[in-house]
Amino acid sequence: MEITLEFLVFLVLAVFICACSILAVTTKRILRAATYLLFVLFGTAGIYFQLNYSFLGAVQLLIYAGGITVLYVFSILLTSSQGDKAEKLKRSKFLPGLLTAVAGFAVCLFITLKNQFISSSFEHGELEVKTIGHALMGADKYGYVLPFEVISVLLLACIIGGLLIARKR
Repeated sequence: MEITLEFLVFLVLAVFICACSILAVTTKRILRAATYLLFVLFGTAGIYFQLNYSFLGAVQLLIYAGGITVLYVFSILLTSSQGDKAEKLKRSKFLPGLLTAVAGFAVCLFITLKNQFISSSFEHGELEVKTIGHALMGADKYGYVLPFEVISVLLLACIIGGLLIARKR
C-alpha cells in the first residue's frame, strides 16, 4: 500500500477525531465535553473537505460546529451551576457499559472485515448545488423539508425549556 499525503491527512484527522471523542466522553466537566465535541465536528468537516464535498463540509462547519455547539454551550451555561462535575461512575454501571462498548466495536469490526470496499466504485466530488437544493427542499418522498421543520421545532422547545428552568432559579 502506497502512503500518500491524502492518506496521511486522513490518518491525522481520524486520530484527532478518535482522541477528541474519547476525551468528550471521559471528561468530568460538561463544558469541556462540549468543547471536545466541537473539535470532533471540526475533524469531521476536515474529512468532508478531503473528499471534495465542499458543500457538506461547509454545512458541517456552519450548522453543527457553529450553531449546534453554541446551542449546547448556551444550554449548559444556562442550566448548570458553577463548577458542575459529572458524578463518579458506579461499579454497577461500568461493566454493562464496557460490555456494550466491546459489542459495538465487535459489530463495527465484523462489518468492516466482512465487506469488500472497492475504491474504484467511489468517486470524489459532489453533486451540483441545484440538485442538492432540490433534494433538501423537496416535499416529495425523499425530501427533507418535514424532518428539517420537526428538528427546528424540537430545538425551539429545548431553548424554551432551558429558559424556563433558568427562570425558576
